Amino acid sequence: MRPFALANAGSRGPVPPASVPFAYYDRLSTARKAIYRRSDAIATLDLPPGTVSGPAVAAIRGGLAADDPRGLQAACQALCDALTAGYRVPALSIRVLARRPSDDCGELHGLYEPAEGGRRARITVWMRTASREQVVAYRAFLRTVVHELGHHLDYELLGLEESFHTEGFYKRESALANALFAAEAVLSSPTG
Repeated sequence: MRPFALANAGSRGPVPPASVPFAYYDRLSTARKAIYRRSDAIATLDLPPGTVSGPAVAAIRGGLAADDPRGLQAACQALCDALTAGYRVPALSIRVLARRPSDDCGELHGLYEPAEGGRRARITVWMRTASREQVVAYRAFLRTVVHELGHHLDYELLGLEESFHTEGFYKRESALANALFAAEAVLSSPTG
């Protein structure tokens, strides 16, 4: 596994948080270590107040179940639009492609590309696994979207100069994903 490369190349799936800095920390410059520590110190990220996310999350589940790439992309865009508006950060675009790319290190689950040259920031996610070409499981897919959105929020909400995979980053990702799962669950509850 190449954690430093992954910090810049996208997400190849969940990496369990460590209780100490990840191995690549020792190779960082003093300035980059400071950014890493700032990121690591932020452990929570709540849904923005008043953000309605449950319908978009339910539509993501439905798009995957129906194997509907267009509907899935629209649902992902709606979710990202609601969250970026709620956090009051620049909007981004999201695209959903068919089959995950893979190499000897594994499958690429998602990719975040920061805004550049007048182009919006962009998230790319894939809806099918590389080897078996199966539709990605709902929870794994949504966590990937949240992971890539987390990189955007590192830059735009938290003001970090770089977005590292830190223990704090994974805690923020988990907190936001769990809040989104709960928002969808409210829709299907008898009182929702």
